[in-house]
Amino acid sequence: MEKIAFTDKEIDRIIEMAWEDRTTFEAIEVQFGLKEKEVIELMRKEMKASSFKMWRKRTNGRTTKHAALRGDGANRFKCKSQRAITHNKISKR
Repeated sequence: MEKIAFTDKEIDRIIEMAWEDRTTFEAIEVQFGLKEKEVIELMRKEMKASSFKMWRKRTNGRTTKHAALRGDGANRFKCKSQRAITHNKISKR
């Protein structure tokens, strides 16, 4: 398996997406080419041990983190106060 080198900005975005409840691991894979196991490895490497354990506890078994397990009501969510996203950068107010 070939390791992909990510910039600090990309790593920050992957971590942000992994923390988001409604962002699936499949979405991270489409955007960054990392499978769930690789996202877990990256999170373990980049985070403090206590933060990683808290994240794993939150995401373990969470149906919204897996596209195949999602119900029909959890398709797409956008906060009303969130502006358009351009190249994964949320516009500031």
